Amino acid sequence: MPEIGLNTVIAAIFGLLVLYYLFRLLAAPARLLLRVLLTGAVGAVVLFIFNLVAGFFGFALGINAVTALIVGFMGLPGLIMLIVVQKMLG
Repeated sequence: MPEIGLNTVIAAIFGLLVLYYLFRLLAAPARLLLRVLLTGAVGAVVLFIFNLVAGFFGFALGINAVTALIVGFMGLPGLIMLIVVQKMLG
């Protein structure tokens, strides 16, 4: 059985500390990215449901990343804003 020297133990502890701080450093951006993705997904679902209902009246909004994020972050006011902008632009 190989011997584990003091240098190996110190290197392992140092490596674990580096991994811990690296994880802590990258956790906040990962959380932000996850929140943006979830918000965009919720916005896309809301736009899809709106298009199902508004399709009976001959009206539809495009579902893309920008409109999904607008509706996801702003909610109902964002949806109303997109409707007004589309009506104003033709």
